[in-house]
Amino acid sequence: MTVLDHFNKNKIVAIIRLDDLSDAVDLTQALIAGGINTLEFTLTNPDATRAMSEVRDAVGDKALIGAGSVINVEQVKQVADAGAQFVVSPVTKADVIAACHQLNLPTMPGAYTPTEIQMAWEMDVAAVKVFPAGSLGAKYIKDVLAPLPHLRLMPTGGVKVSNIAEFLEMGAFAVGVGGALCDKQVIARKDWDTVANTARQFCEAIS
Repeated sequence: MTVLDHFNKNKIVAIIRLDDLSDAVDLTQALIAGGINTLEFTLTNPDATRAMSEVRDAVGDKALIGAGSVINVEQVKQVADAGAQFVVSPVTKADVIAACHQLNLPTMPGAYTPTEIQMAWEMDVAAVKVFPAGSLGAKYIKDVLAPLPHLRLMPTGGVKVSNIAEFLEMGAFAVGVGGALCDKQVIARKDWDTVANTARQFCEAIS
């Protein structure tokens, strides 16, 4: 199964943006137990590359592991060395996309307006991360796709159990979910049952 096939089938990308990644393997296993098997570790934590390597060694093919908040070429090389299987960025940068192409890493740059989204798409990317999507709402996805139906859009930011189904109904290719899924306080308590149950709720919301 290709990365795109995996995204198309599973739909939900768990965005791991934490100050402490020492429990990354346990967190990943809890998310998998709840039905979510696509994880994005953001480079806002410099320990993310180590966490990705550990997680990939621990779970193998049970999950697809990628890197987020990638904003320069050096970071692309670092996450590739750590075993990242896809790259996500909050912005669109041609040199970052070119570096991903050289390393055969599917990339999903961030964009906001229809012009930005189309320009990113024309750089031969896997999908475009529509960010931040929370202030735009799900209907924005439908509005963009009406004249540009060829796009693959992944709204991120503000996606919750209560609106995830609407984003997909409006045509989103996949969705990125952060704090609503990976609550920092829950993870700090190592409450893996709650993490798994929350993941399950997201999956049930789109089933």
